[in-house]
Amino acid sequence: MLLARWLHIVAGITWIGLLYYFNFVQVPALADAAADKGGPGGGGITKYVAPRALLWFRWSALVTWLSGAAYLAHVGWLAGAFTFGAIGTAGPYGNAIGYGAWLGTIMLFNVWAIIWPNQQKILGLKPATDEEKVVARRRAFLASRTNALLSIPMLMFMAASSHGLPF
Repeated sequence: MLLARWLHIVAGITWIGLLYYFNFVQVPALADAAADKGGPGGGGITKYVAPRALLWFRWSALVTWLSGAAYLAHVGWLAGAFTFGAIGTAGPYGNAIGYGAWLGTIMLFNVWAIIWPNQQKILGLKPATDEEKVVARRRAFLASRTNALLSIPMLMFMAASSHGLPF
């Protein structure tokens, strides 16, 4: 099950790395490109970069969650983690891994149920009116920013599952 752990780590780095790229690089760059009346605009990013980055983003999110669940199941902590020890055990730092697992689950939901469906409208992969695109941009933005904020305690709790909390 060492493979599941390493797959979880590599997929998680990919997922969170892309999450930070979208929030701290791409969104501000698109705003700058839109404001630059003499520049090339954001068309290159939205046509070529964003669809590929979103492909990696959503599938790395799923692989991260599945490999994490597989690892927790292998060590006998899956039920304990998701029930905070009410069913089974989750190891010495069970509540920490439980909080991390739940935050990761919420983040996975945001990716597949909110961000991706709305990005499909924004990028023209699904038909949408201009008004629907405005709403889609706001929803995708808020879900993505929520995930960026949730990633900080999620990473702390994931690390705490084997090292303890820092406080």
